[in-house]
Amino acid sequence: MLVFAASDKGGTGRSVTSANVAFRRALAGDDVCYLDFDFGSPTAAALFGIRSAVGGTDHHGGLHSYLQGKADVPVRLDVWAHTEHEVLRLQPAASGNLVLLPGERNGGEFALVKDMVSRCIDLFLRLDSEFDVVMVDLSAGRSYAVEMALEVTARPELQGVEARWLVYHRWTRQHVIAASGLAFGPRGILAGGYARGHDVEKLRGSLRFVRVAVPDPETPPWSRVPATQSAWMRKCDQDLDRLAADCGVGYTAVIGSVPLEPVLQWREQLITDEDVLSSRIANLGTLQALQDLAEKLTDEDTWRMS
Repeated sequence: MLVFAASDKGGTGRSVTSANVAFRRALAGDDVCYLDFDFGSPTAAALFGIRSAVGGTDHHGGLHSYLQGKADVPVRLDVWAHTEHEVLRLQPAASGNLVLLPGERNGGEFALVKDMVSRCIDLFLRLDSEFDVVMVDLSAGRSYAVEMALEVTARPELQGVEARWLVYHRWTRQHVIAASGLAFGPRGILAGGYARGHDVEKLRGSLRFVRVAVPDPETPPWSRVPATQSAWMRKCDQDLDRLAADCGVGYTAVIGSVPLEPVLQWREQLITDEDVLSSRIANLGTLQALQDLAEKLTDEDTWRMS
């Protein structure tokens, strides 16, 4: 299964949430591959604690070189073997493979050309046959990476490959509006898919939204603020619910919601069980939300909801 992670704005938590979802799937026993298609800012290695590729790999053969035909195969990094994260250095029992395909340092964005489409098709087909879940972290906005994903998945060679789209947004007015525009706008995912030959209703059915950094007025510390501030927060939350429904980003279109989490805000990283149960630097609710999102990724009942 291919899973495309998209967002209309930077700073949504798209990459850190997607990396945690990939991590959770691997812990559950799936073989997972993470592709850093954030071509302008390939920093996924930092999330997995791979210092040698922070900011992209220096080695010839990153995703930039591969897609541009300068390398026959892309660099692959076994997260369990290359991470410097102490908890991850020993692959947990019963876990699956977790592999990162990094971008290149100073690689930059690039326009889509015919040969890239062919090479991307080959890459997706090979990875889909090898891994249970292939997470593709796309550059923010209506980027070349999004165009490439839509172009490639419209081709006949990939018609038998399951593909799903997650559109991430923070729980603010601007982000709700932007996420709706990325999905449904004139130059959004559905319009771009239609222009490339996708069945729009099928594409719509493969797309869900993920709310990130969502404060809950009913839980600490928000529930302990002065009464007037608490009432204001609750009204803002209700207003956002109405706006999201009006924009097509309401409850039935959402696959997951991740609470506001200091660890993810201050230091974008994988949240391990030890972070919650031992050091207690992360909240249990965040871990549960990430596990729930990871499970729903392949839950057919969830994807039949409309």
